[in-house]
Amino acid sequence: NYGPDAIVSGARPRYVRMAWPDWGIDEEQLKAAFTDRTKVLILNTPNNPTGKIFTRDELRVVADLCADHDVVAVTDEIYEHIVFEGAKHVSLATVGDMAERTITINGLSKTYSATGWRVGWAIAPRTLASAMRRTHDFLTVGAPHPLQIATVAALNLPESYYRELARAYQEKRDAFVRGLQAAGLDCRPPAGAYYVMADFSAFPFPDDWAFAMYLVERLRVAVVPGSSFYGNPKDGQRFVRFMFSKKDETLREAVSRVQGLRDVR
Repeated sequence: NYGPDAIVSGARPRYVRMAWPDWGIDEEQLKAAFTDRTKVLILNTPNNPTGKIFTRDELRVVADLCADHDVVAVTDEIYEHIVFEGAKHVSLATVGDMAERTITINGLSKTYSATGWRVGWAIAPRTLASAMRRTHDFLTVGAPHPLQIATVAALNLPESYYRELARAYQEKRDAFVRGLQAAGLDCRPPAGAYYVMADFSAFPFPDDWAFAMYLVERLRVAVVPGSSFYGNPKDGQRFVRFMFSKKDETLREAVSRVQGLRDVR
């Protein structure tokens, strides 16, 4: 919701598209998005919906542009522990001098499966943090005290918890992606997070909404239309987003139902 949030705040978002199939960013397009009026860059890594994990080299390009244009970076790193095959999450604040101009956002929702709690935190330079605290006081005052105590307990879990979390999600990812591919969808195993962007252009549907409605009405599988993730909705009309943060039996049933696509072509 960062785009709508920016608009509500009076800002004008400029989107930089991530390119299928590896979801990389074109450096020249990124540079072109910066102007003398740019105030904030927003980055999500590991990324929802693509699963892209930005490397240190990629983040160095971002850092240099932020420094050159005196821009503050806001990074959403809520999937930092859901990474696969030995991939490493790199926080933008650890690149060069970016700690001085980065607001790092995280929370309980994904790593600790507590999406309904809506408890999170931000790490920022002192001057920015002071302004954020004043604003937060007017918005929510603070998180409920019992949830704060639970947060402390969660953050003190041993490293083995995070290893098992990544292992379990990787097993779900691998089985789920195989099932989607068997149904004829073009998709790649994500490097992080728990979503799969699938290209359905091999099937005779006019756009992502039509395909999503077919899945939910005929096959009883819910997805998110890809266009909802793009600044220009037309760029996402050949994609839908699946999610695999479900029980194994639920995922197996979803994969079984999606095989019904074989009868469409």
